[in-house]
Amino acid sequence: TDNTAIGYFALHTLKLGIGNTATGGKALYSTFGGSYNTANGYGTLYNNSYGDYNTANGFKALLSNKGSYNTAIGSYALQANTGGGPGVNNGNLNTATGFNALCSNTTGGLNTATGENALYGNTTGFGNTASGSRALHNNTSGNNNTAIGNIALFSNTGGYQNVACGTSALYNNTTGLHNTALGDGAGSELTTGSNNIDIGNVGVAGESNTMRFG
Repeated sequence: TDNTAIGYFALHTLKLGIGNTATGGKALYSTFGGSYNTANGYGTLYNNSYGDYNTANGFKALLSNKGSYNTAIGSYALQANTGGGPGVNNGNLNTATGFNALCSNTTGGLNTATGENALYGNTTGFGNTASGSRALHNNTSGNNNTAIGNIALFSNTGGYQNVACGTSALYNNTTGLHNTALGDGAGSELTTGSNNIDIGNVGVAGESNTMRFG
C-alpha cells in the first residue's frame, strides 16, 4: 500500500510493508515487511527486510541494513549496518553523510558521521559524533566520543568519552578515556592515557590526569 518502485527489481520482495519509495536498480530489493523507507540509488537498502523509517541516498548506502531510523547519504555510507530489533545497540538511529561514512557499522547506534570515511571502522560503538574527513576513522567499539576536524581521534579504537576539536586532535589516542583536546594537533601525542586536557599542546604519550596549555 502506498509503495513506489522505480528501477529494475526495486522493492522486489515486498509483501507487507507500506509507505516505501525505491528509486534505482535493486533498491529495497529484499524488503518484505519494512515500512516508510526511502531508497535512492542502485542497491540502496538492498537487504532491508523489516527495518522502518530508513533513508538511503547513494550507491549501496545502507546495503545490508536491518535496523531502523537510519539515514545514509553518500556511496557506501552505513553499507554494513545490520542490527535489527529494538534498542540503540541494534544498528538504529545512525546518521552518515559522506563517502564511506560509518561504512563498517554493524550494530552500533546513535552515531553521527559527517565527512568521507568518518567513523569508517566503527562496528559496535554507539553515541559517537565525527565531523570531518576520516574523523574517528579507526573507532570500532569506543562510545560517546566527539571528534570535530579532519582526522581528529583518527586512531581511536576502544576509547570512550573523549572530545577532540581541531585537525588531528587526539590523533594517536587508541584506548584512552575522558580526554579533551582543543586546537589543531592538540593531544595528538596521547596514546592510552586518560583524563587529560590539552589546549594548543600535543601532550605526552601515556600520561594521565594532566593539563597542558600552549
